[in-house]
Amino acid sequence: MSFPHPLRAFSVGAQSTTQLADKITDDPGVNKTPQSTVTCVYQIHISGYWCNVTVLWCKNLMNHSLNLILNNPESGQIFYSCKIDLKPWLFWSKKGCKSFDLEGSQVDIHWDLRSARFSSSPEPYGDYYVALVSDGEVVLLLGDLKKKAYKKTKSRPALVDPTLFYKKENVFAKKSFSTRAKFDERKQEHDIAVESSTAGPKDPEMWISIDGIVVIHVKNLQWKFRGNQTVIVNKQPVQVFWDVHDWLFNTTGTGHGLFIFKPRSGDSDDDRDDSTHGTNSDTSDGSKYFSTKSTTPIPEFSLFLYAWKIE
Repeated sequence: MSFPHPLRAFSVGAQSTTQLADKITDDPGVNKTPQSTVTCVYQIHISGYWCNVTVLWCKNLMNHSLNLILNNPESGQIFYSCKIDLKPWLFWSKKGCKSFDLEGSQVDIHWDLRSARFSSSPEPYGDYYVALVSDGEVVLLLGDLKKKAYKKTKSRPALVDPTLFYKKENVFAKKSFSTRAKFDERKQEHDIAVESSTAGPKDPEMWISIDGIVVIHVKNLQWKFRGNQTVIVNKQPVQVFWDVHDWLFNTTGTGHGLFIFKPRSGDSDDDRDDSTHGTNSDTSDGSKYFSTKSTTPIPEFSLFLYAWKIE
């Protein structure tokens, strides 16, 4: 079985933003200080156009930050980015606002992370908001303080909901690696965990669980370090790929396991309607973002979990 390259399934815009995110954070496996990261890419509708927004959370022993990167979903051209420091002693920076011009329209970024709650992930899980506002609409809203965000920005919810189509997380642990993701925007978030036993007298094993239920159990991992399997989560098929070669055979101590979770629709590929936003491209004038007439469809969601083993 051939194992897919992590970015092969994505558009040029997704590749460019995630490559920039990697450049900002560097390779977390070669840094002297392990750096946990969470990268999410959304497609949003802003002032009549489609735009990709990369949300990058980074944390190590010395730094904690949020990066926002906006780009053209067709060409990948980056035209705005900003960084917000979340260091404990920089309390004043945890709430604020930045503004920039996008093709003649003002866009505001509002955030309040003063009371944000964190676990082991650099991405908060509650008591915060980050809002992107344009033309009186909150075109992208992160966090659970939604009412507070609408009141603070004096804006209404967007008429077109943003779509999360890519999430990548770098996790450092000894045996257990966890993350959270939605396989369907209309349903609840799922707890995902990967546990392994690669040392000792017994043959190496691996368990992948979703919401506390083991959905994949791989024995004799030394022979099955790459593979894929489709599991059912709330009646929805989810294809799971794994590659843990470096866990077993890398002698440099910087190896990681890669896990890809890709939800699938119930329809076959032949029956699926490859819908688009329209029929005609509208980027010949050099516009920095993409018209609603774009022929580029919104990519399907995928989750990439990079599991870095530490001693």
